[in-house]
Amino acid sequence: MTMLDQVRNIGIMAHVDAGKTTTTERILYYSGTKHKVGDVDDGDTTTDFDPLERQKGITINSAAVSIDWADRAGKDVQINIIDTPGHVDFTAEVERSLRVLDGAVGVFCAKGGVEVQSETVWRQATKYKVPRVAYVNKLDRMGADFWACVEQMKTKLHANPCVVTIPAGQDEALEGIIDLIGMKLITRDTTDKTNRKFFINDVPAKYLDEAKTRREQMLDSLSAASDEVTELILEGKDVPVDLIRKTLRKGTLEGVFTPVTCGSSKNFHGVQHLLDLVVDCLPSPLDRPPVDGINPKTKDVVKRAPDAKEPFSALAFKTVAEPTGDLVYIRVYSGEMKPGENYTNTTNGKRERMARFYRMMGDKRIELEKAGPGDIVAGIGLKETYTGNTLCDPENPVALESIQFPKPVISQALSFSKTLDAGKVGEALNRLVRDDPTLKTHTDEETKETILSGMGELHLEISIEKLKRAIGVLQENTELIKLGKPRVAYRQCLSKMVDFEYKFVKQTGGRGKFAVIVVKYTPLTPEAIAEKVAEIEELNDPKVKPDPNNIYFVNAITQGAIPKEYIPSVEEGLREAAKKGYKYPFPFVDLEFELHFGKYHDVDSSQDAFYLCALEAFREAESKAGITLLEPIMKVVVISPKDYQGQITGNISSKRGIIEETSEEKGVASVMAKIPLANLFGYTSDLRSATKGQASFSMEFSHYAPVSVELADLPPNIARPDKK
Repeated sequence: MTMLDQVRNIGIMAHVDAGKTTTTERILYYSGTKHKVGDVDDGDTTTDFDPLERQKGITINSAAVSIDWADRAGKDVQINIIDTPGHVDFTAEVERSLRVLDGAVGVFCAKGGVEVQSETVWRQATKYKVPRVAYVNKLDRMGADFWACVEQMKTKLHANPCVVTIPAGQDEALEGIIDLIGMKLITRDTTDKTNRKFFINDVPAKYLDEAKTRREQMLDSLSAASDEVTELILEGKDVPVDLIRKTLRKGTLEGVFTPVTCGSSKNFHGVQHLLDLVVDCLPSPLDRPPVDGINPKTKDVVKRAPDAKEPFSALAFKTVAEPTGDLVYIRVYSGEMKPGENYTNTTNGKRERMARFYRMMGDKRIELEKAGPGDIVAGIGLKETYTGNTLCDPENPVALESIQFPKPVISQALSFSKTLDAGKVGEALNRLVRDDPTLKTHTDEETKETILSGMGELHLEISIEKLKRAIGVLQENTELIKLGKPRVAYRQCLSKMVDFEYKFVKQTGGRGKFAVIVVKYTPLTPEAIAEKVAEIEELNDPKVKPDPNNIYFVNAITQGAIPKEYIPSVEEGLREAAKKGYKYPFPFVDLEFELHFGKYHDVDSSQDAFYLCALEAFREAESKAGITLLEPIMKVVVISPKDYQGQITGNISSKRGIIEETSEEKGVASVMAKIPLANLFGYTSDLRSATKGQASFSMEFSHYAPVSVELADLPPNIARPDKK
C-alpha cells in the first residue's frame, strides 16, 4: 500500500468546455497509464466512457482514474483523479465528489475566463474547505487572455491567485510556458510525434522583463504565508527554489492563496507542470483534519484520523446500478477494508458484506486485496448501501456527515406506453432516482401522473435516455416513454405575520381529542435567515444543521401552559403542514413558528391531538395571512458575437428577465441576467434562431422571488383567481 503522504485525491472541475476531460486524458498519457491519447471529438476518452457522454460530447457522470507521478525526490505519488461534469444540470456529481476529495484542480478557459459553472464549483469547493490549484487552459485559442482570466478569479471567485507560470505568447503565437519558480522557458519539441519531448531553456530576452516582474509578484504573494520569504525579500536576497515550493504548499493548504499555472492541454503544453504542482501543493490525506462523525448510540462527536490502525470508517458517495448488482463508490477515511468482511451501515442500521472492491480506471477495474485511509474504491456485494451512507467497524460505530444536494427546480410529467412492463419500469425508475440524489419522482395526487423533477431540461432528457437503456427501449422508440410539458418547482410563503389561537376539539364517544395552541407565524427576511444560520453555525454542533427550507420552530412556552411531551407534536404538525399548502401544492419556505401559549385537558389531550391541532392551525394561518407564490430565478450568462447583443437583450426582456451586466471584448459580447425559470423552457432553440446558432448560454439557480399567480406557469388543475 502506498504511504499516505504519497497519495493525492483530487477532482478536476470547471465550466462546460473548459477542457477538463482533455486535461485528464493528457495526464493519463504522460503518466504512462495510457499509451495512446484519447480525444473528446473522437469519442475515445477514458473518463467519458458512457455511450451518452460520447454521443453528446459532454461529461455527465463523474469518473475515477488513478495514476502514478514522481515527486521531486523521484518517489511515485499515487494521484486518484475524479473528472467531474461541467454542466450545471449535473452539479450533484461535483457535490458528491468534492465531499470526499482532499484537493481540486480548477480548469479555466483562457478565452471564456471564469464562467458561471466555474463560480458554482468553486463555491462548492470552498464549502468543503478543499485546497485548490488553478489551471488556465486553451492558451492557443484565438482571443485567449491569461491575465484577464486571472483578474476574474479575483473579482468573481474572490480568490487570491499566486501565478507560478505565465504564457510565452498567446493564441496563434503561443510558444510554451515560462516557469517563474525556476525562470525557465518550457517548449514542446514539435518534431516529436509522441509529444513527450520538451526543451527547457533560459527565458529569452523578449519575455525576460515581464517574467521578472511577474516573479516579484509571485514572491510578494508567497510572503503572506512565510516570514522567512518576507525577510529575504526585504534584505534584497534571492529566495531559494526549495523555500518557494515549501511556501507554495503551506499557503495552498492554509488557504492563503491559490497557485495558478497555465497551458494548452490539447496541444500538450503545461500538463506535466500541472502534475508537478498537484504533487507539490495539494494535500495528502494526512494533511487534512480528522473527519467528524456521530456515535449513533451515544450521540457523542467522534473523530476518525487517516490511520490504518484506527477503527474502519468510510463514506459511500455514489451508487451505479448494474445488472449484477450495485457498484458503490467509497472513500475510506480510517482503518482498513478487506473483501469478504462484514461492516455496519450506521445510516440504516444494516449489516453489510463487502464481496470485492476495485480501483477504477474509467470503465476498467483493478481488483484490490485491501483499501486503507485515503483510498477511493468501488465495491460490489452491498445490498442496502447508497449515496451518503456510512460503513464502519461494527464494534466502533460512527455516522459520518452525509452529503447535501441541491433541490430540483424543474418537473415534467412522465408517460409510459401500456405495452411496457409496469413493474420493470417502476424498478428502473426507482434505481435511477436512488443513484441521482438531484432527481426526484412522485405521483400527482389529483392527475395521477408520474412527475419527474431535476436540475434542468438536459438533466431530465439524459435521465430518460438512461431509463430507456435500463429497460431495453431502443432510442428511436420515442413514443414508449415521453416527457410532458416542463413544470416549475414553485415555493410559497405567508404574506404577513399572523398570531392567533387555534382550538382543536373532537368528541366521538369515549376519550376525545383536545388541544389549544397559540402560534405566531412569521415570514423570514433574508437578513433574519442569515442570522439564524449564523447562530446555528456558532453552535459548532454537527447534530444541528440549518433547515434547507428555512423553516424554524421556537418553543416559547412558559410556566407549563403545555406539557413538554406535547411540544414536539406541535412542531411535527406544523412542519408536516408546511410541506404542501392546501391552496397551492408547493412547499413553504422562510417561516418561523413561535409557540408561545396553549391549553390542554388532563384526559382528552394527547400527542396526536396536538399534532392534528397544529396541522389545522397552519391551514388557518394560510387563510389569515395570505400566500406569496415564489418562483425560481436563474442566473443566465449568454455569450455571442457582439452583432447579436441587441437581439439577445431584447429577448431576455421579453422573458421577464433583468439584465445585470453586459460586456464586450474582442468582438465577443457577454450578457448576464436573472430570468424566471418558467420563461426559459425552449430558450436554446430561441437563442439559436436569434443568433444563427452562434450564441451559447449557461444557467444556474440564483434564488426564489415573488411572482403573481397570473404570471406563474401553474399546472392546469390548480385554480386561478377569477380575471375581471
